Amino acid sequence: MSSAATDSKVRTVPAGRDLTLDLTRVACVALVVFVHILFTGVGHRPDGSLLIERTVELQAWFTPASWIANIMPLFFVVGGYAARAGWRSAVARGETADRFIRIRLARLARPALPLFAFFTLVLAATRIIDLDPALVDTIAIGVGSPLWFLAAYMIVQALSPTMMRLHERYRGWVPLALIIAAVLVDAIRYVLVMGVLGVGPVPSAGYGFGDELVGVPNVVFVWLFAQQVGFFLFDGWFAKRRWWQLALLMVTGYALLFGMVSIGGYSWSMLGNQWPPTATMAVLAVVQASGLTLLHAPLTALMRTRPARAVVFLLGSRLMTIYLWHLPMIMVLTGIQLLLPLPMPSPGSPAWWWTRPVFLVVVLGAVWLLSLWLVRFEEAPASGTPRFSAPSTTVVAVVLFVVPVLAITAYGLDLLLAAVALVGTWVALRMTGSRWTRTVA
Repeated sequence: MSSAATDSKVRTVPAGRDLTLDLTRVACVALVVFVHILFTGVGHRPDGSLLIERTVELQAWFTPASWIANIMPLFFVVGGYAARAGWRSAVARGETADRFIRIRLARLARPALPLFAFFTLVLAATRIIDLDPALVDTIAIGVGSPLWFLAAYMIVQALSPTMMRLHERYRGWVPLALIIAAVLVDAIRYVLVMGVLGVGPVPSAGYGFGDELVGVPNVVFVWLFAQQVGFFLFDGWFAKRRWWQLALLMVTGYALLFGMVSIGGYSWSMLGNQWPPTATMAVLAVVQASGLTLLHAPLTALMRTRPARAVVFLLGSRLMTIYLWHLPMIMVLTGIQLLLPLPMPSPGSPAWWWTRPVFLVVVLGAVWLLSLWLVRFEEAPASGTPRFSAPSTTVVAVVLFVVPVLAITAYGLDLLLAAVALVGTWVALRMTGSRWTRTVA
């Protein structure tokens, strides 16, 4: 998800680089931030008590809008494209798969390290000052919810050299096998757990076993499918299709989604199908790759303009920082409004809706200020000699980084899991030889 752009200056673009993908990443992150702002409805009830609601989810139009606005599959499609391009360059430089994975681990784990440290310190402080545990849980679980992306993206990046070899040998059979596996996981989760065992969702306050964990294997199957779509995008498969064929792919995809939610037991809200991911996300990956290809010409024209390049390069150099820190910043700014107090429109009121774009600019501006220090964690990492040189060390490091993040997503962010994620991330970086000095990309 991180962009190769490292500053806001218009500069020489490497030959063959498709800047529409940089634009897509930036636009997708901006949309994610805006949607989370719309989810964060905080205000006061008539009796003066605190109101916290997911405002946009209460709107009648939210569910159909999620069929278009849930762009997370597109992240993995674009990530697959970037991984294929990056792997070709790595092979040309004589790099091994182990080094390829270590670099991608550093690019995800380094920006996450200060975030986990922040969560650990803040959650420890709430224990010391004895804040209402229910309020802390409500805020922490919401703030930790986007972290699933770190684990899922790291998994598909770590497997990308293997998946590219399979892609080159078996082509379309690979995504076919992945979608079949994803549907089987969905069927097991729906029929066995929900239908026979009657186990409810995993509670946020415990570390038990429920229907949600049965769907976790689809973190691999669904997002690897989306990555394969990205491989085909890189190979030019979508570009070779006529416009009406791409449009037909999109219509067919949405028709298939309608059938899946109508008779297959899937959620009508695409957000409800995101964690654990279901086969609907795989279908959306194809739809969104087709749509991106249809829009390629106008997006290319846009990226020829200096203002567009400047914005994309500026935000692209801080993309992970924006993604990881926007929700904490939303909560901090909302808390400031409550404490001062500043004018605070009632969630869902006309004034609240009209001020959301303004709040988006404020959040992005605040995160940009924060990034002036945090960007050192996002810049191209210096790579030292790993503590242990065996490829199995890299596998262990990936597991140390990924498992705590998956646990946070499944059970909700709390002090224990934040501390475990902090330690796991630090150890993973040390094991794989990541240095902390700044380098030039």
